[in-house]
Amino acid sequence: MLEASSSYTLRQLVLYFLKLGYAGFGGPVALVGYMHRDLVEEHKWISEEEYKEGLALAQLAPGPLAAQLGIYLGFVHYRVIGATLVGLAFVLPSFIMVVLLGIAYKLFGGLPWMQAVFYGVGAAVIGIISISSYKLTTKSIGKFNLQSLKTNWVLWLFFIIAGVITAITQSESVLLFVGAGLLYMLIKAPPKWMQKGAANFILLTGIGFWEYETSTLIKIAIFFTKAGAFVFGSGLAIVPFLHGGVVSEYHWLNEKQFLDAVAVAMITPGPVVITVGFIGYLVAGFPGACVAALATFLPCYLLTVIPAPYFKRIAKNKSIKAFVDGITAAVIGALVGAVVIIASRSITDIPSALIALVTILALIYLKKIQESYIILIAAVIGLILKTVL
Repeated sequence: MLEASSSYTLRQLVLYFLKLGYAGFGGPVALVGYMHRDLVEEHKWISEEEYKEGLALAQLAPGPLAAQLGIYLGFVHYRVIGATLVGLAFVLPSFIMVVLLGIAYKLFGGLPWMQAVFYGVGAAVIGIISISSYKLTTKSIGKFNLQSLKTNWVLWLFFIIAGVITAITQSESVLLFVGAGLLYMLIKAPPKWMQKGAANFILLTGIGFWEYETSTLIKIAIFFTKAGAFVFGSGLAIVPFLHGGVVSEYHWLNEKQFLDAVAVAMITPGPVVITVGFIGYLVAGFPGACVAALATFLPCYLLTVIPAPYFKRIAKNKSIKAFVDGITAAVIGALVGAVVIIASRSITDIPSALIALVTILALIYLKKIQESYIILIAAVIGLILKTVL
């Protein structure tokens, strides 16, 4: 059912996420930043409050962060049909791309050029997500000044703690986010029942296109369903889980093939988790790609759409708002920590550091430049540096 406050059509929203799906580079940190910039600041289709609610719910539920946030934003004014169409529009373009790359990979026996492209793209991505993280931080917590530190010191504390823990452990903990939300709720707006001394509470927590074996498809379905249903955090968080199953447990891919699969995810637009489609294709052709993608994204869709109506309804409560604010501060801190992790893996020498720095300066001073153009230029530079020079 369409809410009266909607200032955009479902078609406009779906087309936006279709474009984000084929041109949104940079992984989950950058993608959630694009959504805020475009839907909240520029078009004003989504309110700041609705965006923060969606970001909090997306981080609380397991699965890919950017896809869950997109699904929630589709649900805000257009309910289940909006969530469904937005989810499909967002994931489909990058799924098609990774399947095509999977075909090329099987045809040519590897993608040596991809590492050269990723050298430049990976460095540019650091610049893009750094700017996105900065904007998210200043919008959700406050500007980097003394007044903001004094006023929102608790949120800044959550932000710093989550960022440091994420950078050190290289993983994101949902317990940390929930803890930050609960603590800030107790400080800012404790519920009435808690003020009265209630002690109990409930925490809701060839080309090989058709080469496959049915038993393998079943294993793929089970494994990737677990990946979608039990891995919390951004697209980065799923990589260690995938490595443990795909390489160590089932031996579907070797180390080099797995690294190529991660590279595919980083040089294609859309959600990083779409690498599951590439992995599925290498293991069991097109059916494997479809099963892997569906098994990964279906839990994320259900775990976003089912609680969304209730989450939105209770989110206007002052205590719940404080809870969401606490979670948001920790979430954004964790995203900044994720930037540090990616940077440590992508910035390997002076040229890659320069690419990242130039990207940041371009985004600051060239306001109208498209991120997709930056990615393309970085890819060409990477190819030149690694294959020509």
